[in-house]
Amino acid sequence: MAKIIDGKALAMRIRETVKKRVAEAKAMGIVPGLAVVLVGDDPASRVYVNTKKKTCHELGIYSEEHTYDNSVTQKELLEKIAQLNADPKISGILVQLPLPKHLNADQIIEAIDPRKDVDGFHPVNVGKLVLGLPGFLPCTPAGVMELIHETGTTIAGKECVVVGRSNIVGKPQAMLLLREHGTVTVCHSRTQNLAEVVRRADILVVAVGKPGMITGDMIKPGAVVIDVGINRLPDGRLVGDVDFDSAVKVASAITPVPGGVGPMTIAMLMHNTLEAARNLV
Repeated sequence: MAKIIDGKALAMRIRETVKKRVAEAKAMGIVPGLAVVLVGDDPASRVYVNTKKKTCHELGIYSEEHTYDNSVTQKELLEKIAQLNADPKISGILVQLPLPKHLNADQIIEAIDPRKDVDGFHPVNVGKLVLGLPGFLPCTPAGVMELIHETGTTIAGKECVVVGRSNIVGKPQAMLLLREHGTVTVCHSRTQNLAEVVRRADILVVAVGKPGMITGDMIKPGAVVIDVGINRLPDGRLVGDVDFDSAVKVASAITPVPGGVGPMTIAMLMHNTLEAARNLV
């Protein structure tokens, strides 16, 4: 049976470190501040935003929320981003995705000052990630790396398979594994013989948004499995993209859903917000 990787416990340790460092920064007159921009009334986005606000409060980080209904225009949002870029109280700006279809998310993210891009989505920070230069790492892939390190697994030389190629998780995840000298394969909807490719993985990261897509018989015995997916079933249960009950019997270590990657994403966001405040001085 696999070891369950406790994302809640690891996130709590990271948060405690950030809290201590926030207090030290404040003693030097540096107050980290996070501004969250939320458009519409998507229930999942609202939950995420509330969690971010609550965590900021707990760690001593100043936070603001700017909420708009679905009728907001591109021009209004861009004006708000420009205000936040110029606001000395704000060290990090986060636009909650997804945005309604009439808005150009790429243009809005590009309008954020890269030094305040705590989500790590701005093309400047994406470019730095690819080149291996210092910059903000996207929070979920950065959290996944911490979870892999927590198992004591050495990434160098290992077969790493990422299922999913989104700009938010899949692509940056592949880059981070490559940065630590993993041999990386990225799978997606056009991949042929998916089970065969997945079965090669010493380290498997799954981020596709399809409940139970990866089953235990697709996993190499002893693999480390990180399940980024979070899906709500008709009966209300939250499950991942990996069929946990079959995978846990084969893997050496696995993240649960919920309680695995989710808490780490918020912890890494707080870490990035603190770093932004320190860098802006």
